[in-house]
Amino acid sequence: MKKLLDIAAEIVQAQASVGLMSAEQIEQSLLKTFSTLQRMQKAEEKGVFLDTGAAEEARTEEAQVAKREPRESIQDDKIVCLECGTEMRQLTTKHLSSHDLKPREYKQKWGFSLKQPLSAKSLTKARSKAAKKRGLPENLVKFLEERRRKKVEATPASGSATGQKEGRPTVKRRPKARKTV
Repeated sequence: MKKLLDIAAEIVQAQASVGLMSAEQIEQSLLKTFSTLQRMQKAEEKGVFLDTGAAEEARTEEAQVAKREPRESIQDDKIVCLECGTEMRQLTTKHLSSHDLKPREYKQKWGFSLKQPLSAKSLTKARSKAAKKRGLPENLVKFLEERRRKKVEATPASGSATGQKEGRPTVKRRPKARKTV
């Protein structure tokens, strides 16, 4: 008789051969398949009909925990979507659109700061480290200083009496004709 782990591995292998799956997706699929097979085996041993509602409840139990504490949904190696319970490295715009949400709306709905990245902490740290290695902070400071300097130079030292920008002619517009009914 085959072990449950072997059966689960065969099922996931068949799924992976049909479509492209990342290592994380394969791992998640294997865990879910194995736990489902365990529940089915226990139900079979007890002679009890496996209630699909109970299986769905067990599957979404982790998502319910995350819903109680949205901040806990962002973990070191994954982020849990608070809408459906899916675990990923990053919540993409494409995924959020499946819930009819934009990233900004998702953040507002669940109480996140608008500056909070919707990605695993390790991914955010890796991106920050790569940006620093490329010199982004220094280049950003230089850019902002240059922009401020140009803005100061472009501002006329003595404001004109009319308050108009220099070099632009005054355009007088005719009032729109009113329709008579």
